[in-house]
Amino acid sequence: MLKNSLAVGVFDSGLGGLTAVREIKKILPNEDIIYFGDTGRLPYGTRSPEIVKKYACDDMNFLLTNSVKAVLVACGTVSSTALSLLKETFDVPVIGVVEPASKAACEASKSGKIAVLATPSTIRSGAFETTIGQISKNAEVLGIGCPLFVPLIENGYLEKDNVVTSIIAKEYVSKLVDFKPDTIILGCTHYPMIANIIKDIAQELIGGVEIIDSGKCAAEALKLYLDKNNCANTCGGNTTYFVSDRPHDFSSTASLFLGETVENVTQINIDEYLYNPS
Repeated sequence: MLKNSLAVGVFDSGLGGLTAVREIKKILPNEDIIYFGDTGRLPYGTRSPEIVKKYACDDMNFLLTNSVKAVLVACGTVSSTALSLLKETFDVPVIGVVEPASKAACEASKSGKIAVLATPSTIRSGAFETTIGQISKNAEVLGIGCPLFVPLIENGYLEKDNVVTSIIAKEYVSKLVDFKPDTIILGCTHYPMIANIIKDIAQELIGGVEIIDSGKCAAEALKLYLDKNNCANTCGGNTTYFVSDRPHDFSSTASLFLGETVENVTQINIDEYLYNPS
C-alpha cells in the first residue's frame, strides 16, 4: 500500500478535535481520516500530567492498530503535556496544536500581548508561554484556565445567545481586561465552537482582538507536513469515527461541530489498548 493512501489519525479527549477535522476536510478533502474521541475518560484538562500521558499513549496505541501515516494530536492538553513523549515513543510523525497556534499568534499580534484560554492542565504546563517565548522574545503571555468550557461544549451549549455559556465566558475573558491582549489563542480545540461568543465578549470588554483557532492552525501544519513529504492523498476523503463511550451521544453533537451528518461511529473498549512501556 502506498504511503500516500494511508489515513491520517486524529485524536482528542472528546469532540474538540472535530474542529481540526473540520479544517482538514476543507484543506485536505482527499485525505482519509481515522478519528478517536476518548469520550469515556473525558475531560483530560483537569487531570494530572501523569494521567494525561498515560491516556495519550493508550489513544496512540489504538490509532496505530490502523495504518496511519501521521497523527494529529487535536487536544491542547495532550499537546502541551505529552507531545514529546509521544514523538519519542511511537514510530509515526506526530503533530500537536501548541506550536502552530503559537506561531500564528506571534504573526498576528502587533502589541506582543497574547492571551491563552485553555484547560487548567494546559495552562499549568506553561507550554504556550515557553513556545511563544522561543518564537518572539518580546511577547508577553497571560494564560487563563477555563475548566467549564469543555463540559458546556460537549453538552451542546454552543448557541451565541446561550445565557450559561455567555456568563462563563464573560467570567474568563474579564480576567484579561487589565492585560489588554490584542490576540487570544483558543488553546483547546473545543473552544472554536464558541469562538463567536468569546470574540463578542472580548470586543465588549477589551476591544478588537484577533482570535487564533488552534484546531485550524494544527490542520494547516498537517497539510504543510504532507505537502513537504509528498504524501498527500489524491483519491480518498472518507472519515471513520471511534469513541470510548456511547456513539449516539457523540454522533448528535459531532454533527453540530462538522455541519454534516455523522453516522459511522464505532465504540471501542480503550482498556484493550492500554500502553505498556515494558
